[in-house]
Amino acid sequence: MEFERVVPASGNLQVAGKQFWLGPARSGLTVTFWADTSVIHLLIAGARIKTVRSHLSVADLGRLAARGGREAGPVPLPAGDGAAFEVDRVVNNSGLVGLGGHQVLAAAEILGGRQVGIRIDGETLSFFDPSSRELLRVRPNPLTGEEVRRLRGLRPAGPPPRPGIEPVRVQRRVSAVGTVLVCRQTVSLGRPSAGQTVTVHVSDTTISVELDGQIRVIRRTTDAPVRNVKANKPHGAPYVV
Repeated sequence: MEFERVVPASGNLQVAGKQFWLGPARSGLTVTFWADTSVIHLLIAGARIKTVRSHLSVADLGRLAARGGREAGPVPLPAGDGAAFEVDRVVNNSGLVGLGGHQVLAAAEILGGRQVGIRIDGETLSFFDPSSRELLRVRPNPLTGEEVRRLRGLRPAGPPPRPGIEPVRVQRRVSAVGTVLVCRQTVSLGRPSAGQTVTVHVSDTTISVELDGQIRVIRRTTDAPVRNVKANKPHGAPYVV
């Protein structure tokens, strides 16, 4: 499905219950959404500026079609005809990679020390897992064409990476007041759970906590990334992630 939305003055677009941050500098611009049930691409003037996992169901797509959506054209990614290239780099402990003299934020510090593939595609950089080609993050491309051509280890691009569909699995220790903090969102589990280590599954729209043989599902209210996977030691207060 494809459809258009105009960026409001706040720079924060909302589609089917999910917010897309584009910034006040883009207010008034028309954004084209290319969406299915697994991925959403955002484009301005034909240039892809963001790719995220889709939160849309088939029913959501049907409602968008009824509000003026249309059948989508081809996926807005190059077909690997030489217009896109790839390199491999290692993310440092600050979540940065060096690329053509630029320090580019790859993702949260959780990727520190990890090797990633980088697809250089016009105005965007797509960071992905080299073994699975799972898309990790999309960033603006700060490199000129000449800087791209001089990159060490440059090669023709393979198939476009795709966002993963599985939630991120993390662990948390419940604080003395019965809470955990996940992606800057406080989740209350009750004082009887204090001190326990719980498994949490984080998706784009929900936080699911495994506790006492049951799964508690909470609506996610933030878009902060997962930074810590392992449980933090409780100190009687919510934990920083």
